[in-house]
Amino acid sequence: MPHVAVLDQTGNATETLELKPEVFGVDVRIPLLHAAVTRELAARRAGTHDTKGRSEVSGGGKKPWRQKGTGRARQGSIRAPQWRKGGTVFGPTPRSYVQAMPREARREALRAALADTVNSGELKVVERLELTEPKTKTLARRLANLRLEPVPTLLVVLQVSEPLARASRNLPWLTVETPSHVSAYQLLRHPQVVFERAALLAMQEALAP
Repeated sequence: MPHVAVLDQTGNATETLELKPEVFGVDVRIPLLHAAVTRELAARRAGTHDTKGRSEVSGGGKKPWRQKGTGRARQGSIRAPQWRKGGTVFGPTPRSYVQAMPREARREALRAALADTVNSGELKVVERLELTEPKTKTLARRLANLRLEPVPTLLVVLQVSEPLARASRNLPWLTVETPSHVSAYQLLRHPQVVFERAALLAMQEALAP
């Protein structure tokens, strides 16, 4: 059965938390994780790219010269693709990059990402991370007590308080999320993942089959 140590504010282990194997002990299926990450990154694309075809550019209302007798190649419009400032052939047009993925597949990918995080030893659990004042130095000291390096870190709390939100703004390597907004891509991208105990239990209950 997977388990993880629960740390206090000073970084010392106080107890061991047993985790549900059906959530944190599933098989890590690489193709499923790849599909989930590809879907999330694709959904971030705006899809507002656009080019003008020959029917959208201005000008070119008549033939530039007569069809025969000039010695030059026949042309129908100066806005044809081969002309300077002409239309674009097969250029990108606005579209949506959203990819469909079944809900249970998304949940399974999230369980696999959590299992991979636990297996690699990247998951840390703190009893509670509470700030009474919005000071970045205080938050950085708390994270340093947990033996965290200033590398991309995902912090998952049950509720993002105003002091925590303001204190984390000046730490570019820290991402603060709630359990309902954590994605498989975030768990895989961040080499350090820290959960509040209540947030981890809430996520475990939400993902339990």
